[in-house]
Amino acid sequence: MGILPMKTTYEKAYHRLEKEHFWFKARRKYILDTIARADRNSRILDIGCSSGILLHELIQLGFKKENLFGIDISAQAIENCKASGLDNTFVMDAQHISLNEQFDIIIASDCLEHLKEDETALKNWRQLLKPDGTAYIFVPAFMSLWSHHDVVNMHYRRYRGKELNEKLRNNGFNIQKSGFWNVFLFLPIFLYRWISRLMPTRKSGTGNLDKLPPFNKFLIGLLSLENRIVRHIRFPFGVSCYAFVKKS
Repeated sequence: MGILPMKTTYEKAYHRLEKEHFWFKARRKYILDTIARADRNSRILDIGCSSGILLHELIQLGFKKENLFGIDISAQAIENCKASGLDNTFVMDAQHISLNEQFDIIIASDCLEHLKEDETALKNWRQLLKPDGTAYIFVPAFMSLWSHHDVVNMHYRRYRGKELNEKLRNNGFNIQKSGFWNVFLFLPIFLYRWISRLMPTRKSGTGNLDKLPPFNKFLIGLLSLENRIVRHIRFPFGVSCYAFVKKS
């Protein structure tokens, strides 16, 4: 199988923290604000849906639950989804999604880097998208930020923005918008990871995700401010890169 699932210790921490952790909460808000004007009858697929928090937030925005779908490689994640009433959620490899559906919106937030054959996945995702549909794709940026956190996340790679866009174009997508996210924290994260490589310490099974950070609310506010700014300004760097695409 070409997808690397999370290690058990990391996955437990992820499911425990994903609702309130600044990183996930701020990015979900960016995605929700981006698609806020979409038709509430849109059929939406969340690739790597985890416990379904984004799907529930889409329901709160008025999207119809019966039109919301999610897939994840983790059986525990999908068990969590179904326990919360999300019936259209399935354990699947994101390289080979076998749903008899086409979607107006596909969301793949920090999923592509887990896939050995990322271009195979992109071809598959294109087939799942309606002719005028839009895919919103987020991935971790820059191999210079590679750390033990990527290892416990079971990543194959981090991306340059140009690399992501080229792979998308080569697999039948038109780029509508692309750029970087988590710009404000790029420098401190870069310095922290660089220093960590120089001063190795005991490696945690949860990477950087063991508990909510001390300034979690402040960081949510900081990234919420950034979310408004990056709608109008394209920065040349960030901890994540993204592309919003349509079929070519």
